Amino acid sequence: MTTSGLSGITAGSSAISTVGKAGFGLTYRGYSIKDLATLSTFEEVAYLLIYGSLPGQKQLDAYKKKLIGLRSLPDALKTLLEAMPASTHPMDVLRTMTSFLGTLEPEGEKGRTAVSIGDRLTASFGSVLAYWYRFHLRNERIDTESDEDTVAGHFLSLLTGKPADPLKRDALDATLILYAEHEFNASTFTARVITSTLSDTYSAVAGAIGALRGPLHGGANEAAMELVSSFDSPQDAEKSLLNMLQARRLIMGFGHRVYKNGDPRSPIVKDWARRLSEAAGNRTYYDISERVEQVMMREKGMFPNLDFYAATAYHMCGIPTAMFTPVFVIARTSGWVAHVIEQRADNKLIRPLSEYTGPKPRAYVSVADRG
Repeated sequence: MTTSGLSGITAGSSAISTVGKAGFGLTYRGYSIKDLATLSTFEEVAYLLIYGSLPGQKQLDAYKKKLIGLRSLPDALKTLLEAMPASTHPMDVLRTMTSFLGTLEPEGEKGRTAVSIGDRLTASFGSVLAYWYRFHLRNERIDTESDEDTVAGHFLSLLTGKPADPLKRDALDATLILYAEHEFNASTFTARVITSTLSDTYSAVAGAIGALRGPLHGGANEAAMELVSSFDSPQDAEKSLLNMLQARRLIMGFGHRVYKNGDPRSPIVKDWARRLSEAAGNRTYYDISERVEQVMMREKGMFPNLDFYAATAYHMCGIPTAMFTPVFVIARTSGWVAHVIEQRADNKLIRPLSEYTGPKPRAYVSVADRG
């Protein structure tokens, strides 16, 4: 049996999350995404994914303190970030940084494990993005420490050079939870394939970042922002969208391979997009997004996925569009590493078969006789 894109094929088992399964919806280790996104914090969720259980208060305090202590960047890494062209896509910055950090802080040395590497990358990805961005935008060499005690607050503070706005910090924190894990998606499956060869954690994460970079996966939130910002008003959005649909253009941020009756994460991020827009006194992009959602449902019966309203939410948080998918990386690293750990626990090389569709066997003809 063959299927395009492995759609519908069960490629393994996992105890980390459920996605679109009847009676479960989206859960992380049994906890519903709605409860986690509205009642917990990203640090709690990262701990849950990597360590296997929700932390108690003392564990959470210790974990947050640990992440704070892992934010600083080696001087050699800062030099690399400065040497990268200003035109580099931030996803390429993270991919390169991951590989380079693996040479500076190799797995297996000084007690480094997948768990500790997951914590290190989760804590320092925001520092990397902000350092590269501020150096190339303003020619500033910033301190990668901050007074913020959360991953979301730290990133926003370094990005702007100011204390994080509480509403924006909380909104970003919620979206990090929503993006943290999603079963055998393309990037996670890439990480598990790499891990199955007995490669190291840095290689698995770097490969996952490469998979996430594509517009059919993580890059959809950037494409959604480009779509929404191309319209002047809800009326313009409806008219233009109808023309795009007639021309059979792909509309990013809608539909999902797994969710047929709506992405359970979308209403949560939509509410944050509304709250941020109203707090800023500017509902332009939110209203345009709502009209696009209405047209897509009416014309195509398609629901928005997480990426669609995440675009407006991130824009209202002041995050540059090119950094939308890198923020996804900050969140998803905990999920990737959880899968690295799980794959290693009962490892078998992932090596599927393919259906051959090429020429039948034929005789070799020398160059002189090929005409």
